Amino acid sequence: MTSSREIRVAAPAKLNLYLHILGRRDDGYHQLDSLVCFADIHDTIIAHPNDDLEFHLSGPYAHALENEAAKVTTGNAPENLVLKAAKKLAELTGHPPKARLELIKRLPVASGIGGGSADAAATIKALCTLWNVEPSSSNLHHLAQTLGADVPVCLAGQSTYMGGIGEILDKAPFLPELGLVLLNPGIPLATPPVFKTRTGPFSKAARFEVSPKNAQEFITFLAERKNDLTAPAISLAPIIGDGLAALEQSPQCLLARMSGSGATCFGLYPNLQQAQLAAETLKLSYPSWWISSGQLIDDCSKIKAL
Repeated sequence: MTSSREIRVAAPAKLNLYLHILGRRDDGYHQLDSLVCFADIHDTIIAHPNDDLEFHLSGPYAHALENEAAKVTTGNAPENLVLKAAKKLAELTGHPPKARLELIKRLPVASGIGGGSADAAATIKALCTLWNVEPSSSNLHHLAQTLGADVPVCLAGQSTYMGGIGEILDKAPFLPELGLVLLNPGIPLATPPVFKTRTGPFSKAARFEVSPKNAQEFITFLAERKNDLTAPAISLAPIIGDGLAALEQSPQCLLARMSGSGATCFGLYPNLQQAQLAAETLKLSYPSWWISSGQLIDDCSKIKAL
């Protein structure tokens, strides 16, 4: 029987402010160098006490996962990351895998902003609180690695330099308060084909030599770097180029860039008000696209889950 007690945890969009591909390992995985931060635009995980393990979906992008969830119930498909995270945490801690989990899905799926990874990380945080368990940080980091390359940084929940294949996390520099707009032209884009399409020489690591003193210097540093997956993503989905151009041409945009392997792009603005104005203008021109405004966040604990 479900209790009235609930734990709500935000699962925020993850942004690759820059993303350099350094090389390819023998096992096929690529070595990365990326500055990762988060947006206050998020999914939400809600956990309740329960007699068994249940999973429910709601929110504007629930339809994208509903078929998968239905197959999970009948045992005909792999479990999604929320259920995988719950079962792996239960195995790690020895706690019975009992909870009623709800995912409010607001972020587009397969969109380069780590939605599934953020959901898994939020599930781990919610259940640690619900079950009153405190695994060591090293054990949690290892668990996150088994769930996906972006799960460790989402679990850390702070602006971070990400290296290796996503498992090496180092403290990031000063992050100014900036407004942002997230824009997705309405297409899912799987990650493997984007990496496969990438050609040419690999990049070098490009971590800041000094911390930027202000927002203007921060934008200058970012502009000297890039997302190495942008060109291959646009070759697979040319509409991404339209999204980047729309952001670049929006009022007060300081920098526009694709996040991850796409198709979501982000624009950075002087403040939240300018970002909101830009988003409303863009929505008028592109009513079928997903466009959302918010702020750059360096610590996800600051986000109050909706």
